[in-house]
Amino acid sequence: MTTINPACRALTLALGALVLGIAFAAATSASEAPKPKAQDWSFQGLFGTFDRAAQQRGFQVYKEVCSGCHSLNQVAYRNLAALGYNEDQIKAIAATVEMQGGPNDEGEMFIRKGKPFDKFKNPFPNENAARAANNGAYPPDLSVITKAKPHGSDYLYALLTNYKEKPPESYWVDNDGKPIPPAKRKWPEGMFYNAAFTGGAIAMVPPLAAEAVAYQDGTKATVAQMAKDVTTFLAWAAEPELEERKSMGRKVILFLLALTALMYALKRKIWADLH
Repeated sequence: MTTINPACRALTLALGALVLGIAFAAATSASEAPKPKAQDWSFQGLFGTFDRAAQQRGFQVYKEVCSGCHSLNQVAYRNLAALGYNEDQIKAIAATVEMQGGPNDEGEMFIRKGKPFDKFKNPFPNENAARAANNGAYPPDLSVITKAKPHGSDYLYALLTNYKEKPPESYWVDNDGKPIPPAKRKWPEGMFYNAAFTGGAIAMVPPLAAEAVAYQDGTKATVAQMAKDVTTFLAWAAEPELEERKSMGRKVILFLLALTALMYALKRKIWADLH
């Protein structure tokens, strides 16, 4: 009979407890987060594709509203070709920002205009500067924001469209479910109420307001429209290969169906000869 080393046994039990603890914490966190209302997205399903017009409008919302606080570190300006922008347009977009270049022949760094191969410029030089400008909160990078939560695109849309002036009465209850008297209600300083956010209190200022941008294609810039468009853009940023992946998946399914039919016909032929 094999003897288990006590140290190994203790390590195994500890790892098992850790895994169970993580699973429990994840389940608890998931249960506490409000489930967002499902939206109709063009990129859903086996045949889903990105709406190019919505992507371009979403990029405009990101550039004019979101980029002041949030980075997009995993996306380069040249990647905008996937949204339908041509080479000259991409060069013009990249040139609107200043990037650090160098070193030059003298070993000195310098400031230059952005180029298509550059990643989207970070609005802050470092995390401390970002927190200082945002009341201590750190604005997350948006490159894969739609993958950060379950139902990511629905969640982001809900987050952007569920800012309220104040919490409802149902918010003010204690752990026993009893109403908290108005005199004892205390709202965290510098926080805003968002019905889609876990806990309700969020540090991000409501980013969208009606007509915050003037869409180049004439679309009316309502909060709902801007939220839908910027979510579409960020869903592409998180999964730029989505359309190619789905196309390959459809081809694989068709191949497997054809192979199944061929193998079935071959089986019928072989067994027919045996009988």
